[in-house]
Amino acid sequence: MTGPRSWIARRLLLGAAQTAAVVLLVFALTEALPGDAAVALAGDQPDPARIAAIREAMDLDRPAHERLLDWAAGLPHGDLGTSLVSGRPVSTYITDGFGPTLLLAALTVALLVPVGVGLGVLAARHEGKLVDKLVSSTTLGAYAVPEFALGVLLITVFALRLGWLPPTAVGYGTDLLAHPAALVLPVLILLARPVCSLSRLVRAGMIEALASPYAAQARRYGIPGARVRYGHALPNAITPAVQQLARTVDWLLGGVIVVEALFVIPGLGTVLLNAVAERDVPVVQGLAVVLGVTTVVLNLGADLVARRLAPRSEVAA
Repeated sequence: MTGPRSWIARRLLLGAAQTAAVVLLVFALTEALPGDAAVALAGDQPDPARIAAIREAMDLDRPAHERLLDWAAGLPHGDLGTSLVSGRPVSTYITDGFGPTLLLAALTVALLVPVGVGLGVLAARHEGKLVDKLVSSTTLGAYAVPEFALGVLLITVFALRLGWLPPTAVGYGTDLLAHPAALVLPVLILLARPVCSLSRLVRAGMIEALASPYAAQARRYGIPGARVRYGHALPNAITPAVQQLARTVDWLLGGVIVVEALFVIPGLGTVLLNAVAERDVPVVQGLAVVLGVTTVVLNLGADLVARRLAPRSEVAA
């Protein structure tokens, strides 16, 4: 067993190492992209001399290791660099796109937790019965449907055929909260697969926890069934679900590129797609670093919550 402080310190050191690895990997991968911003800016006049002049003006002719060191030196100060295409700070791109993506993520998670946990507990309470089979088969089937296919289906039915909801977010800008109807279909699509995976994890954890010796002992002491289920079994059952939830939030904040592209939502996914198309390497790198750090923080938080919920699983990690 390790002390809490030692455990947290090791997790933080691991997170710092992971972040450094993300920085190096992102830089290497963006360097490997064919062409660069100079080629993209040359547009319809891909004259070699013009491309060389643009490349020199953007400092793209400097050795890669020098550019990496300059870029990495600014990261601890929050300086993510400057867009090669517009000359704007990369942080402004992230700030502009973060709002819509965060809104979608927050709404999805707000529905995901009660629905996913509720379905999992419901299926576990009726293990092997009709309710359990219905929940399990429905979630398994829904999980198999790709987001793009589900999106096309929902848009066709609820937007084009019935006319109940708008098919895209075009014209609404970044203030999507003022137009809640435009959020319904994107949130439903983002919710579909995470609800399935979360409910199945909770179901499996609840069945295992309810069959455990400590749950049986609690029942022998005459503790009411509801208290055994929700006071003793549920905290242990949702431990792996907490870590799955962290991965889900990370996936949501990653831009949910397919859904944002499908509904023309100006979030981080759109920013990333535009930056890749324009070979705007600093924007791609800045986004990747921010999302990489977010992943590290979310997973550390999930580990802390899981440790708190089920101290027995503390690990000998």
